[in-house]
Amino acid sequence: MTRLSVEMLAADPVEPITSAGHAQLGIAVLAGIAVIVLLITKFRLHAFLALTIGSLALGAFAGAPLDKAIASFSAGLGSTVAGVGVLIALGAILGKLLADSGGADQIVDTILARASGRAMPWAMVLIASVIGLPLFFEVGIVLLIPVVLMVAKRGNYSLMRIGIPALAGLSVMHGLIPPHPGPLVAIDAVKANLGVTLALGILVAIPTVIIAGPLFSKYAARWVDVPAPEKMIPQRASEDLEKRPGFGVTIATVMLPVVLMLAKALVDIVIDDPDNMVQRVFDVIGSPLIALLAAVLVAIFTLGRAAGFTKDRISSTVEKSLAPIAGILLIVGAGGGFKQTLIDSGVGQMILDISKDWSIPALLLAWLIAVAIRLATGSATVATISAAGLVAPLAADMSTAHASLLVLAIGAGSLFFSHVNDAGFWLVKEYFGLSVGQTLKTWSVMETIISVVAGGLVMLLSLVI
Repeated sequence: MTRLSVEMLAADPVEPITSAGHAQLGIAVLAGIAVIVLLITKFRLHAFLALTIGSLALGAFAGAPLDKAIASFSAGLGSTVAGVGVLIALGAILGKLLADSGGADQIVDTILARASGRAMPWAMVLIASVIGLPLFFEVGIVLLIPVVLMVAKRGNYSLMRIGIPALAGLSVMHGLIPPHPGPLVAIDAVKANLGVTLALGILVAIPTVIIAGPLFSKYAARWVDVPAPEKMIPQRASEDLEKRPGFGVTIATVMLPVVLMLAKALVDIVIDDPDNMVQRVFDVIGSPLIALLAAVLVAIFTLGRAAGFTKDRISSTVEKSLAPIAGILLIVGAGGGFKQTLIDSGVGQMILDISKDWSIPALLLAWLIAVAIRLATGSATVATISAAGLVAPLAADMSTAHASLLVLAIGAGSLFFSHVNDAGFWLVKEYFGLSVGQTLKTWSVMETIISVVAGGLVMLLSLVI
């Protein structure tokens, strides 16, 4: 297992914007995070504003000149949006086409038609995992809730027996698998290989989602036995459509970017020659930008045109998909600014200096930091971004595989115990008609299981690769 050591210093250290000692920097980090937590939880300030103010507060507490703190924040925001902004936009377009064309409904209906009885929770986790690949967590919940409620009602199933597997599938994809914003930012921060991270993420995700989904749902259904709330069953997108795309072509479209990125990772491992023409071709078509762009262009025909959309309707769908992600882009960008302020303040170097004699594994340290920030802020994305900024120097001398495992350790920690300061907590509570206590016993416990199981699997993988 990779452990902290003196040799793990970055090859090209960043010139700190402050000469503060370790004690002052430690206080500055705690103060900066405390400002963010207080603004988000107590004053209900938008995460973008909270991260911006927290970054400036961090610089001020660290004794950095205000102009340098602003420059660090702006540079981090710009580089983060440049790195992941287009990918988030393309993912949103693909998700919107999937939902509006009825493609998502087609996947759901086809799988449910072939599942019944004991197989239903497994069918739900499969549906959520496939649909969750290109969709943001909140969008996935809104899309899957009607299905969960209808299946529970028509089949006379416990709501938790059906709902927990669906939520587990969505949550695992959100925390561990690119092109979701959190994993993308962490990959960018620690300079990990996206294809390798995707492959290892899927390897960790499969057993994690099985344990936290179908297996845990048996106990959740015993703890909280509630019926599906009738008032929360909305109209499905495909009910207004005369036709919708086929199951096979929809699955192929959703999986296209994943296949392309995995193919690039495989070719890089097998050939390992940057001058080889085959590898150069796959480096292009398997890059996240090209893979997602190709999927979007294909989806316009396989999903949009197949559903009978006109050119104007497709254009409108694309336009509508971009508006909701403005807030996400700003939060991710501000998180990148906070990360850069941490790095430029010398915090990463401080962690290396004070931790070089610890026996704690680097991956465990990354997981614990993400857990702490998740519990404090309630946001998995904020936890991932902040933790990635703090532990990025640890990846300097890591192998490609271990750098990817560092990303997954951060992602796993960012999902730990969702509670009342998490928007997802309230979304689940209201849609399922649960009390706060019932939500804690089901959703919150499920998130903790995901975090612990995924974190444990990451540690085990680090022993064998």
